[in-house]
Amino acid sequence: MPRFSVIVPAYRVQAYLHACLESVLSQSFMDLELIAVDDCSPDACGEIIDEFAARDPRVRAIHLEENQGLGAARNAGMARATGEYLLFLDSDDTLTPEALWAIAARLKETGEPDVLVYGFARTDWTGRPEPDPAGGLLCQEGPAPFRLADRPDLLRVLMVAWNKAYRRDFVRREELAFPDGYYEDTPWTYPALLAAGSIATLDRVCVHYRQRRRGSILGTTSRRHFDVFAQYDRVFAFLDRRPGLAAWRPVLFRRMVDHLTTVFTRPGRLPRGSRAEFLRLARTYYRRHRCPGARLAPRTRLRHALVRLGLHRVFRGLRLAMTLRRRVARGGLRCLRALRAALLQAHYRIQLCLPVRADRAVFAAYWGRGHGCSPGALEAAFRALAPHIRTAWIARPGHHGRTPPGTRRLTPGTAAYWTALARSKYLVNNVNFDRRLVKRRGQVFVQTQHGTPLKHMGLDLQEHPAAARGMDFAELLRGVDKWDYVVSGNRHTTLTWERVYPGRYTTLEYGCPRDDVFQRATSADVAALRASLGIPDDVVALLYAPTHRDYRRTQRPALDLERFAHRLGPRFVVLARAHYLAEAPLTGGPAPSAHRAPAAGGRVVDVSGHPSVEELCLASDALLTDYSSIMFDYAVLDRPIVLLTDDWAAYEAARGTYFDVRAEPPGAVARTADELVDILTGGHWHGSRSARLRAAFRERFCPLDDGRAAERVVRHVVLGQRDEAAGLPPVVPLAERRPVPSRAAAVRARSRLATVPPPAGPQTVHESH
Repeated sequence: MPRFSVIVPAYRVQAYLHACLESVLSQSFMDLELIAVDDCSPDACGEIIDEFAARDPRVRAIHLEENQGLGAARNAGMARATGEYLLFLDSDDTLTPEALWAIAARLKETGEPDVLVYGFARTDWTGRPEPDPAGGLLCQEGPAPFRLADRPDLLRVLMVAWNKAYRRDFVRREELAFPDGYYEDTPWTYPALLAAGSIATLDRVCVHYRQRRRGSILGTTSRRHFDVFAQYDRVFAFLDRRPGLAAWRPVLFRRMVDHLTTVFTRPGRLPRGSRAEFLRLARTYYRRHRCPGARLAPRTRLRHALVRLGLHRVFRGLRLAMTLRRRVARGGLRCLRALRAALLQAHYRIQLCLPVRADRAVFAAYWGRGHGCSPGALEAAFRALAPHIRTAWIARPGHHGRTPPGTRRLTPGTAAYWTALARSKYLVNNVNFDRRLVKRRGQVFVQTQHGTPLKHMGLDLQEHPAAARGMDFAELLRGVDKWDYVVSGNRHTTLTWERVYPGRYTTLEYGCPRDDVFQRATSADVAALRASLGIPDDVVALLYAPTHRDYRRTQRPALDLERFAHRLGPRFVVLARAHYLAEAPLTGGPAPSAHRAPAAGGRVVDVSGHPSVEELCLASDALLTDYSSIMFDYAVLDRPIVLLTDDWAAYEAARGTYFDVRAEPPGAVARTADELVDILTGGHWHGSRSARLRAAFRERFCPLDDGRAAERVVRHVVLGQRDEAAGLPPVVPLAERRPVPSRAAAVRARSRLATVPPPAGPQTVHESH
């Protein structure tokens, strides 16, 4: 008996069927049977299924003699299924890599529930995934398994058959089957969830739900949309046979009305002339299944009233009125925005006529993100070394929480924002400010950049149009002309910036200010950070921080993190940090607003929303990256670094690099996921060879990062101290620096000391009194 029976009905999907079937058979979890049902398809679906069946014994081909529809094809597949769990997959969708492994692990973890609900992402015709907005309801926290009554919000997840795994014994016992007609998922999913004695969730994207360019069959114009009424008859007939489920009738009644109004209001579904008939029939069903005790939200009462009364013309009139109202509102909003923008620019022009304030400095980083990076370190140094200067930080409202006390908060696009840009003497950023910024005489612009460059930057991107993404290089150079100082961490960075950002600025080769914290942090700071992330002292925290891929539409990680963490074993915890340009975190869900502590026993912690990457570096014991500039910062900590360079050729071709990091790495290099696991489980990641590579890397790229880079910049720019004779701090030699050790290294050091025998010699006996 296989663990899974994956049932794939196929009809007129020859262009997508290969990818669908391959996504199942290429899973690392192989204990499955794939039942592919050819629903008498007129194209090549039958031949494709036979090809797969001939080459893989796990494929079972079924050919129906006549077209029977999706429901009947699924029923035919179920009749032949022998697996413990049934999974349905539409033939134009695909399973994500390692999905079955994750499903199997969650089923075992939750005690073999009747139904497991897992996540999905919609993918448009370009292949770009968009996670389900209701995916947050699949949270795995709390008791599991559970009954639907314990988590009724689960009904808000898309009611389809293919985002769930069903125990076959449960399906057979409840005599669940798919009906004919459109909307066949409705009388399957509701009964399945209501009857299930145990349910669990898996908060992971397991299916990519293809959104075809011309839409699905449910988006076509047809009278078959009237099938929705018969499907709800089947749902309520199921409730009639189960008196114990009567409490769910009001819930399903509300969902029926919502579903009927969706079909009625969606353009292109109902044929011309049939809309009034559909609404009259909806009125009949409203009265047939109405529950007097059903509570309605205020915004849904009008819709329910119109369905109850069957007022077709009134319904259409109200919809037209609401559409007109929205359009008028949008037009008025655009006018107001244009007027506001004009007034703000007039305000800015007035401020430019007023004197520059020598006691003001304004800071920003990463296009309005929160306090941090090198501008954050410089802002703190301004307050410490030049307290007479009042500082302000520009960030979008959602990032104001990280702004330290005593620093003014500015929101981009406000009058205060433009006043600060016009009248502050010091302007500090790691990217450019608004292109409309007028650099005034007497203003000082300090450009910190954001890291040591490995990938091509600036004018070098002219040779890489995919990476440049339509960059306006003339505008780039106009921005460079506003810079007075550029902060550099090493000679490689200095030479690169001066070539790819040519200008009249002065380079301050003083070290990277954002890395100062690595020399100043204490063991107590590291312990507190790990505790805030829920990381035990006896595990190795591996910070996984890949860079952005310009040649990919989607930023799918090279590793399946759950599978990877499982192979590493309980000694490791993976801190997954997505690149700031990524639309979603590496774990596949929606982008979080803040980091989450790991669940008990969790081996992958999503830290994409954590506000400080420097704190994550301090909390971790080793770094796993690819071509990200974070490796140069992490080397300051003198902790192990491992590189995964599985797509080096593609990355080099699309983006270009300044040196081959595989030939001059900061530590061990893996070219495949298997090599990576061997390096980490075998201990090579912190061995003597890795230490030698890291030492050479630090000598080349971290010679100035002694914890006082921000101080040197402020003393030079603000206090006029240009050399050591004038008070500029000398650089502490690399050999004399003592960055705070990782928690795991400290624990290992204590254990080694505990096993060292005491020195031989006379001992003094102390008596207690």
